[in-house]
Amino acid sequence: MSETKSQLRPVKDVAADIGLGTDDIELYGEFKAKIKLNTYNKIANNPDGNLILVSAITPTPAGEGKTTTAVGLAMGLNRIGKKAIVTLREPSLGPLFGMKGGATGGGQTQVHPIDEINMHFTGDIHAVTSAHNLISAVLDNHLFRRKEPLIDSRQVLWNRVIDMNDRALRNIVIGLGGKKNGFPRESNFHISAASEIMAILGLSENYHDLKEKIGNILLGFTYDNRPVYLKELNITDAVVALLKDALKPNIVQTSDGTPAFVHGGPFANIAQGTCSVLSMKMALKLSDYVVTEAGFGFDLGAEKFFDIVARKSGLNPKIVVLVATIRALKMHGGKKLKELNESDPEAVRRGIPNLLKHIQNICRFAVPAVVAVNRFDNDTDEEVKVLLDFLKGRGVETAIIDSASQGSAGAVDLAEKVVKISNHSEHYKPLYEIEATIEEKVETICKQIYGSNAVDFTKSAKQAIKKINKIGLAKLPVCIAKTQKSLSDNPDLLGRPKDFLVTVRDIEISSGAGFLVPVTGDILLMPGLPKIPAAEHVDIDEDGNISGLF
Repeated sequence: MSETKSQLRPVKDVAADIGLGTDDIELYGEFKAKIKLNTYNKIANNPDGNLILVSAITPTPAGEGKTTTAVGLAMGLNRIGKKAIVTLREPSLGPLFGMKGGATGGGQTQVHPIDEINMHFTGDIHAVTSAHNLISAVLDNHLFRRKEPLIDSRQVLWNRVIDMNDRALRNIVIGLGGKKNGFPRESNFHISAASEIMAILGLSENYHDLKEKIGNILLGFTYDNRPVYLKELNITDAVVALLKDALKPNIVQTSDGTPAFVHGGPFANIAQGTCSVLSMKMALKLSDYVVTEAGFGFDLGAEKFFDIVARKSGLNPKIVVLVATIRALKMHGGKKLKELNESDPEAVRRGIPNLLKHIQNICRFAVPAVVAVNRFDNDTDEEVKVLLDFLKGRGVETAIIDSASQGSAGAVDLAEKVVKISNHSEHYKPLYEIEATIEEKVETICKQIYGSNAVDFTKSAKQAIKKINKIGLAKLPVCIAKTQKSLSDNPDLLGRPKDFLVTVRDIEISSGAGFLVPVTGDILLMPGLPKIPAAEHVDIDEDGNISGLF
């Protein structure tokens, strides 16, 4: 991967394309930089560009190419004479060395330098990990010293994180070794992207905002069930100090030199699943079009983008680009994963209801849509025709995108349609009112977006709701943790499930980030490695060139 660096432009030149001078950025080598926070004040009066949100149908395990499409679309917009920036999440080391690989796009449509972005980048995820674990260490010291407020060790909500897939850390016991080492208790690790610190970083717009959110993190409860927030441990400033540079957006470039802001990386299951608000707001002041993406399918990432991210930040997506692939439709049409390369037009037809449901969901937010058919080499003309004929018959705007093999040229049709459709002054509508009860918000999402008949709140979930109401946090938006493999909470129900029930087994509190997390199904926040992890294929030569990442 490193061999492409000889073809890259210095990042200061990429920044200059969008009006940023050398005094606006902090260089991290020749091809990476951070944008200084005071730069936003300089450009605050610039008009906003148009925000384009890229989402997808319910994906296969390998994903349907949202990042590739988002990068390709930004490149295509620049190719037709528009000033565009793509804003993306930062990759995590866990998936990189696990099964899914990197998250910088594919083929001729990537963000560079690939190996550096996929690994340590500018240190943001390391900063999040350190900040999270500082809280963990101080909290356990607080328990050990029996400091006020006296926190009930059985009601501690804060765990530890590491940026690696490691199933052995999902459930652990800490504090062993006698009274000198603390109180033995159960705990666990999450992957760093699932940390509430990461969610907060993605939603904060300045240091004051970051301090307030960090201070509002709920750590646990006292013996008489009083909530204890981080600000009561007097370490808010120390935590924010570790995040000082991490708050600054990162600028890199795409395969053709288009500016790319890669910043923040919250999980799309447990958190908002999109890049930082600050990176999007800066990009909107510096370009005509900003292309961003939301994790997993529309039912997860994009719903949260509208109801949490956009609601809190004031962002207003003008259009949703819904990525669909022939292989995903065949999976929803009953084909097994190992059979997806086999031509089967009828399986495509049977899988279309999944796509149709996502289109209907977009309409619930009063935002126009265009379906981007991300074409793969194994897709046959007959299969593609089935999909295009259906969409044309429904009056759905559609474009074939093949930027992975053709670069910006493969995204021109999509770019032209995005420009045309996004030329309006309407504002999106949230799905629910923030004043609704917790139950009403959850039921609205489950019934209208997932398509469930009803919602079952378990005894634990009902107790959590009672506690949340008691401590005054019921008016927060909800961020439902659900499998990305199905519209339902059952990963085995593919296509467009009907007559199903969603079970909410608990509700977690992310008071710092400002949302509640109803937990459905069996959501893993610490992934494991596959039998043959991607790490086995990585190599580095005597000159430091890395290969084998994908």
